[in-house]
Amino acid sequence: MAYERRDRAIFRATSTPDTTVTHDVGLLVLRLVVGLTMAGHGTQKLFGWFKGPGLTATGKGFSMSGYPAGDAMAVIAGLSETLGGLGLALGLLTPLAGAALTGSFINILAIRGLNTFFAPKGVELESVLFAGVVALTLTGPGRFSVDHFLPVLRESRPRYSVLGLLLGAVVGFVVLLIRD
Repeated sequence: MAYERRDRAIFRATSTPDTTVTHDVGLLVLRLVVGLTMAGHGTQKLFGWFKGPGLTATGKGFSMSGYPAGDAMAVIAGLSETLGGLGLALGLLTPLAGAALTGSFINILAIRGLNTFFAPKGVELESVLFAGVVALTLTGPGRFSVDHFLPVLRESRPRYSVLGLLLGAVVGFVVLLIRD
């Protein structure tokens, strides 16, 4: 009886995975919805678009939540959400987009609290969006993405995906530590 040994190393470099077109279309749809939703939230903070509070009000909110330099934190959060969301939507540097959004979500969930899951004061929307970010960061953006044409990300995706999520988590928790 022939025994085939399969390398099951988590961080090994792989060639293009065997995926179907429907798999990649599914990733594209998820990337667009989650990424553009986060980019929209970021532009609400930065520019007041989509009936958002804008930079001044967002900065005051950060100060009231105990963050030092509320205006600077508002810019950082707005840029993280906008650029991370656009990167995710395009499938561009997906591990870095996932890192930016992971750091944001750690702070969002810490501020909102985990006492209640469902509306009106719950975190169900944030939890679903965060799960989408983590899933897309770990699976990769699929072949209908900019990353598909970047060989280094295609060949070492598992390693960079995990590193991106770890980077986002570390930065997110560091930012929480500087909060009053």
